[in-house]
Amino acid sequence: MPFDSIGGKMKSLRKERKLTLKSLAEQTGVSISFLSQVERGKSSVTLESLKKIADTLDVSPSFFFSEDRSQENSDYNHEQFHYQNLSSGIRDAVFSPILVTLKPGENKGSAFSHSGHEFLFIIEGKLTVEIEGERMELHEQQSFMFDARKAHYWFNFSDQNVRFLVVSSK
Repeated sequence: MPFDSIGGKMKSLRKERKLTLKSLAEQTGVSISFLSQVERGKSSVTLESLKKIADTLDVSPSFFFSEDRSQENSDYNHEQFHYQNLSSGIRDAVFSPILVTLKPGENKGSAFSHSGHEFLFIIEGKLTVEIEGERMELHEQQSFMFDARKAHYWFNFSDQNVRFLVVSSK
């Protein structure tokens, strides 16, 4: 597993912090088997899980993305979504900017919470945001900021891609 992969960085940082997979799983609420699969590159990780892991390991989620913006692996692709780290390789910033593209029909997932605040700005499409069980739709050029300690999640119930900027604070 190359260090510059998300799983490689996660494993290296976990070991540096002297954490077992079991202890990381207990602290994040993510299963041991899932964490192991991510570390071995056998499973992809959602931003939800990545945020929980980053909080537990006391780093920004952008830590897990490549620092070299010219390389393809500075982006994270999954079947239904795409994340692009916009931090320009700056570590330990008080906020983390990520460009997210959700494919049509991306509407599975469960609400999660984390420390700090979250700012969303819709670039293209229509994003459904759920915060503590209440849903709202955000359209192109709309923004919204909220306390990320409230359980939240994003959905794309439309038939087109949704592109939006997420800026999370620590």
